Amino acid sequence: MKQAFAGDKIVTSREMARMEKEACSRGEQAEGFMDRAGFNIATLVQEYIENEKLSRRITLLTGKGNKAGDGYVAALALLQRGFHVEALELYSFDQCSPLCKAKGENFRSSGGKIHLINDQAPIEFPKEGILLDGLVGTGFRGKAEDLLARVIEEANRASLPIIAIDIPSGISGDTGDVGSVGIRATMTIYLGLPKLGFFLEKGYEHLGELKKAEFGLQEYDIDHAHAEGFLLDKDFWPSLLPEISRTQHKYKRGYVLVWAGSPGMPGASLLCCMGALRGSAGIVRLFHHEEMVSQLASAPWEIIRQPLKNVEDLYEESSRAGCLVLGPGLGRERMVGKLLKKILRAVECPMVIDADALYFLAQDLESLPSGAILTPHRGEIVWLIGRFASEFELLQQAQAFVEKHQAILVCKGAPTILFHPGQKPIFSLSEIQAWQRLEQAMC
Repeated sequence: MKQAFAGDKIVTSREMARMEKEACSRGEQAEGFMDRAGFNIATLVQEYIENEKLSRRITLLTGKGNKAGDGYVAALALLQRGFHVEALELYSFDQCSPLCKAKGENFRSSGGKIHLINDQAPIEFPKEGILLDGLVGTGFRGKAEDLLARVIEEANRASLPIIAIDIPSGISGDTGDVGSVGIRATMTIYLGLPKLGFFLEKGYEHLGELKKAEFGLQEYDIDHAHAEGFLLDKDFWPSLLPEISRTQHKYKRGYVLVWAGSPGMPGASLLCCMGALRGSAGIVRLFHHEEMVSQLASAPWEIIRQPLKNVEDLYEESSRAGCLVLGPGLGRERMVGKLLKKILRAVECPMVIDADALYFLAQDLESLPSGAILTPHRGEIVWLIGRFASEFELLQQAQAFVEKHQAILVCKGAPTILFHPGQKPIFSLSEIQAWQRLEQAMC
């Protein structure tokens, strides 16, 4: 089935290697890929330094594989643009891949300085500028040890921005596992397509900001790549929103019903309602416990508040509403579970089911309406799909769940992952941008 979504495919490192090998079998050259990758990496590094008004000093950390070769190409391009670039090399060139050796020698012969790190001597980094991580790539397996581990640890302690090429060194491109230590990047410049390991386990903590650099894959290669999921394209969302006209009244802007909150816990219900209003709903009606009237007295005037004295009132409103949101802050009293079961079976409008409603739903999945949207966080999703040994297993079990129940799962977290029947998971990284805005505001 064709993915009904606009965004980059997410692939494993093994799949990316297969794609590059296939492209080379049709006449592409690995060196051409490296040259294009390095040039585009250099451009993004230059933009970052200029935007952040940093020193134009760049220290390249290089290993012995083609990631280091990409780094050397980028380093030479930056050197030619007037940047001060030096490389710290973990291995002599006779230990490096042929392309890495060739690009390193080209960098040195063009005036670039390369310093071979002594396994016993202290590692000293400059006090300014940035570090460019070219140590180990997406095919890395196991854990960083010995000199590699020491360089990664010292780089993380250097208090300099680190830009990782393709993936932060020490992270598995398939699973996101960090065997011992991994680069904590300020920015990761991924080549071609993002790797699945970015978004699983500890990998996501090491990414920083994500930027894309093309290196020459053709549309044919992308179309035939096996995707594990899709990266949310933030520019795609506006195309899904309905048009708003000047003369449109509130009844045409969406009517959202909410059953949420409990005595002593009004915050969850208010946050839920405000979220609906911020999402441009024209009317939001909150059904709440009778004992919450005084606690909700200062709620925003835009929220219609109605004590739930008779469930028939909710049924009647649901026939006019666009959707019903259930769960935030309801609590886990037995009465809540009984009433929820009745509502799930009786109400026919689209539903969003969250929090305590998920707790009760998990005990009676036969009540789950087809097409419902479930919004668990990482802890709550266990109620629905069972325990999982790894986040890769989470992807498999969650997809199996939505296929079986014809529901939509929004697994909240970092990142948030959306599961839909018949589609690959969609990974949303919006919290990265939110965190960056918060950091900027605090500076």
